[in-house]
Amino acid sequence: MVKPSNLILVGFMGTGKTVVGKALAAELNFSYLDTDDLIEQRAGKTIARIFAEYGEPYFRDLETEVIRSLAGRQRHVVATGGGCVMRDENWLAMRQAGLVVCLTARPEVIFERTRRETHRPLLQTPNPMARICELLDRRAAFYARADHRVDTSDLTPAQVTRQVLSLWQAAHAGM
Repeated sequence: MVKPSNLILVGFMGTGKTVVGKALAAELNFSYLDTDDLIEQRAGKTIARIFAEYGEPYFRDLETEVIRSLAGRQRHVVATGGGCVMRDENWLAMRQAGLVVCLTARPEVIFERTRRETHRPLLQTPNPMARICELLDRRAAFYARADHRVDTSDLTPAQVTRQVLSLWQAAHAGM
């Protein structure tokens, strides 16, 4: 079995992928990549504008292109968008790129963490909490496909970082 060369973080918005991803990259002396940032760079627009002008399917196509571009990279921590898990081709690319860890949180924690943010197009609804629950339910089976899961609900970013580092080290120790 080949040792994973990258650490891929998946999970719903507000679970800590960005904060933890940057901390993990610093700890591992890896580069940090955020697929949402790469999509914005490629499109020359914010994700909110991409959603407004072209819709979610177009955004998901861009996301798949970016995830495919991870092939061949090494020593990266990658924070992905929350919905990337819905496509099998993304899973194939992520698994080929490295160890996949899903960060999770309870719906009420996600709501609290994201409720003041205006850059989340999927939560721009009259009832964001209901939308969070709906999306979590729809994506649950996909998130369960990750190599490991860490519930961030009651942990600090430093604690989550330590747990994911332990998973990374275990993946390398057993090989």
